Amino acid sequence: MKKRLMKSRTDRKLAGVCGGIAEYLEVDPTVIRLVWVIVSLIGGSGLLAYIAAAILMPEE
Repeated sequence: MKKRLMKSRTDRKLAGVCGGIAEYLEVDPTVIRLVWVIVSLIGGSGLLAYIAAAILMPEE
């Protein structure tokens, strides 16, 4: 079965982006969320990347 990067329907807090990335990478979604927050606070582009991913990633 080929893996596809899609937003999660079951593990979502906002749009399901971090849950979908966590399912794709087979890691805990909390880790992805923490990394995303840290990147957003340090680099500032995390919010824009999240919005873009929420728009571009297909639903599960």
